[in-house]
Amino acid sequence: MRTTERLVLRPFRESDLEPWAALNADPDVTQYLGPPLDREDSDRTAWAINAFYEAHGFGFLAVERRSDGVFLGACGLSKEQWYPDDLEIGWRLAREYWGHGYATEAAASWLDHAFGEAGLSRVIAVTDTPNVRSIAVMRRLGMSFDHEAVLEDDGVPFDATIYSLKAEEWRK
Repeated sequence: MRTTERLVLRPFRESDLEPWAALNADPDVTQYLGPPLDREDSDRTAWAINAFYEAHGFGFLAVERRSDGVFLGACGLSKEQWYPDDLEIGWRLAREYWGHGYATEAAASWLDHAFGEAGLSRVIAVTDTPNVRSIAVMRRLGMSFDHEAVLEDDGVPFDATIYSLKAEEWRK
């Protein structure tokens, strides 16, 4: 579990499954993440996320608002097939919680972990090129444009923009 001023980052709970499924079924949320998920796939994803975190000590965690315990979404570090030598920071929040700084705050906590306890020298973030909201979060985190590429997710190509952050930049 990780905590910030306003957030608790923790494994998924049974009570998270309904709002997680609603988030994953929202086409605005999943616009750049692939097709919306049905409840069964969403639940399976939550439990797989927990199992990965338990096994590896990093991954995604549920994001909960400290003031009232409301489930906001998820954030964390992942290892993706397109850049197997890097860890990627990512986030997925319900639409009603966009624009409040929660993604930036949760991701900053993970970057502290990545460049502190985990001793990483670099973290990347990948998004579809038109996803200006995620690019704005990357910039608020102090990440810099790295490159563009055509990547594939489940066999579907997409134009990706990749940002990166080095440990020495994070410490400044």
